[in-house]
Amino acid sequence: MATTKKPDSVATDMSLLDKLIAVQSELKAPKGQYNSFGKYAYRNAEDILEALKPLLSKYSLAMFITDNIESVNGIAYINATVTVTDGTTEIKTSAQAGIDPNRKGMDIAQSFGSSSSYARKYALNAMFLIDDTKDADATNTHGKGDTTPQKLMLTADVRDRMVAAVKDGKADQVRAALDKYSVTDADKKAIFG
Repeated sequence: MATTKKPDSVATDMSLLDKLIAVQSELKAPKGQYNSFGKYAYRNAEDILEALKPLLSKYSLAMFITDNIESVNGIAYINATVTVTDGTTEIKTSAQAGIDPNRKGMDIAQSFGSSSSYARKYALNAMFLIDDTKDADATNTHGKGDTTPQKLMLTADVRDRMVAAVKDGKADQVRAALDKYSVTDADKKAIFG
C-alpha cells in the first residue's frame, strides 16, 4: 500500500513566490564534475537537479523541464523551459542553446543532447539564481583576452519576480541577489519603485 508523505507544515502556509525564494536561498549546488584538461570544477544540470530534489520536496513543489526545438533564420536551437509549481500556480523560465549538427566528433543525437543539457542548465540557473560566473565555461577565454567574470543578464521574468518579492517585503534579499546581475538604473527603478 502506497503512502503519501504529508507536506512540511512550514511549506503549507507559503505562497509559491515565498517557496521559490526559500529554495533559492537554501540551494547549494556543488560543482560535482571535473575537467582534467582545463583543470577546473564545474556543475552540470544533473548536479543541480540532485541538490534541488530535497528542497522541492521540503517546500511541496514540483518541477518540470521541457525542451522545444526552434529555429531563427535557419539556425536550430533548443529552448529549455523550467516550470516550478505548487499545484495551483506556476513560474517559468527559459534558456536557449544553439544546435550544431556538424559538430566534430558527435552524431546528430549527441549534438542535440549536448545543446539540451546546456540549455537546461542555464534555465535552472535562471530559476534558482545559480551564479555560474566563476565556472570555467563562463570565464575561460582560451587565451583570447579578459577573464573578468561576467554578470548574469537580468531577464524580464527574473526582474518581475524581484518586483513581486520587493512588494512582499523582501527588498534585502533582492538587493543581495542583484549583485549577481548586470543591472541598469532603469532596472533598479523598476524593481524598487
